[in-house]
Amino acid sequence: MAYSNRHYEELKGAYLFAEVARRSSEYKRANPDKKVISLGIGDVTLPLVPAVIEAMHKATDDMAKKETFYGYGPYEGYDFLLEKIAQQDYKARGVDISTKEIFVSDGAKSDTGNIGDIFGEENTVLIADPAYPVYIDTNVMSGRKVVLVPTKADNGFIPEPPDFASDIIYLCSPNNPTGAVMNKKQLLAWVGYAKKHHAVILFDGAYEAFIQDSSLPHSIYEVEGAKEVAIEFRSFSKTAGFTGIRCGYAVIPKELKLQGKNGEVSANELWFRRQSTKFNGTSYITQRGAEAIYTPEGRAQAMQNIAFYLENVAIIKKGLDACGIEYLAGLSSPYVWFKCPGGLSSWDFFDKLLTVCNVVGTPGEGFGECGKGWFRLTGFNDRSNTIEAIERFKQL
Repeated sequence: MAYSNRHYEELKGAYLFAEVARRSSEYKRANPDKKVISLGIGDVTLPLVPAVIEAMHKATDDMAKKETFYGYGPYEGYDFLLEKIAQQDYKARGVDISTKEIFVSDGAKSDTGNIGDIFGEENTVLIADPAYPVYIDTNVMSGRKVVLVPTKADNGFIPEPPDFASDIIYLCSPNNPTGAVMNKKQLLAWVGYAKKHHAVILFDGAYEAFIQDSSLPHSIYEVEGAKEVAIEFRSFSKTAGFTGIRCGYAVIPKELKLQGKNGEVSANELWFRRQSTKFNGTSYITQRGAEAIYTPEGRAQAMQNIAFYLENVAIIKKGLDACGIEYLAGLSSPYVWFKCPGGLSSWDFFDKLLTVCNVVGTPGEGFGECGKGWFRLTGFNDRSNTIEAIERFKQL
């Protein structure tokens, strides 16, 4: 008989969003006459912007002609997209990132989970609580020790370096689920911690396009010394509505070294080895669509969608204000993180919101112990549904 990966047995229950979907589906099946509005999972609802659609149509036409047909692409991504990323996401912000340090993928979720393939099982992983569940679950699946660093409401849920050593650190800014955004001073403290303990920071910047404050960094590489200790992940899912298309990228600087069996090894080379073995690259059509986001019209259209979602967030916060409910008052996130009213637990409030208001959210407890008693709603819905959901919420 084949043996299972026993580490899967150490996982706690179902994956958070799978459990939210299960409970929501059960309720809808039992109540087919109810209109259930989801402000739960962070999935976009606006269509792909015209510039992306036009680029993908043209790329599809390319695939129909022998002289412009593309088969297997480069494992790292096509140069036309890599060059746009390097120039507009990094050089434009004063950061020198080479195209040889960028790896296009099928999304940040995959990358933040798969990156563990280049790290040994003996590493201790530090994760701020509450956290995106993928960070914890994928490391448990791989048999690594996970240590959670609690964050607190009175500090805006910003994680602070602990007084003990670790080997791998997950940071997310703007944070999922709390929406907290780290400033340069706070990131510098983590870079200093990583250097002191020869650790690696895995920096998830999937929501950087939502940052509204020009003083806040969009990349950890805006902090001096970060290229020596950090890997960064980006996504087109929320930036450009690619949740159903799947495209993102990881940046692994050449300076970043890991301890190997016979000395230091390049993290960049290890990731290329991993990708070339397990991944055949993101499709040509998808990458042409992503490239269109870097045109002036594509950028303007994408930012218009982001502004729409942020307006939804403002509507949600105004509703919470009317109810006197405490929330994290950030301005740079598609999520609203708030205290469950009436002292209810996160899951109890989930059930009440679903059954009384027919609105789906995400229980904070599903993101960790520090999320107990907190709740997350998203701005990723259309305007009328968002307004209706909040009016129902106010009646609760």
